[in-house]
Amino acid sequence: MKPYDIAVTVTPQYLPEQSEPNEQQFVFAYTVRITNKGEHAAQVISRHWIITDGQQHTQEVRGLGVVGQQPLLGPGETFEYTSGCPLPTPVGTMRGTYHCVGENGVPFEVPIQEFVLAMPRTLH
Repeated sequence: MKPYDIAVTVTPQYLPEQSEPNEQQFVFAYTVRITNKGEHAAQVISRHWIITDGQQHTQEVRGLGVVGQQPLLGPGETFEYTSGCPLPTPVGTMRGTYHCVGENGVPFEVPIQEFVLAMPRTLH
């Protein structure tokens, strides 16, 4: 087991009730599970998202915490939250990093693997 080992899984979902496809508004939710698989506690301090729409336009979002919190995760603990992302296209991607600090005060980055945001029946 590593001293610091944070696992991130993301489950995206299209929100048809909040979307307006005729107006090029597509809204997605994504649920993130952050699990501390390491030997020591670590705290999520900030996030950095890179969001790319179907026309390859990219925007970056940086901010403190996740959903207004900076969770401190002990070994084996999980923090889960749901957030949202509007896009002007029915398909896009998100990826990023969490900036964390270990209980020893040393900062480290946790990559968030790219995931697809897609309106159902838009990918073949």
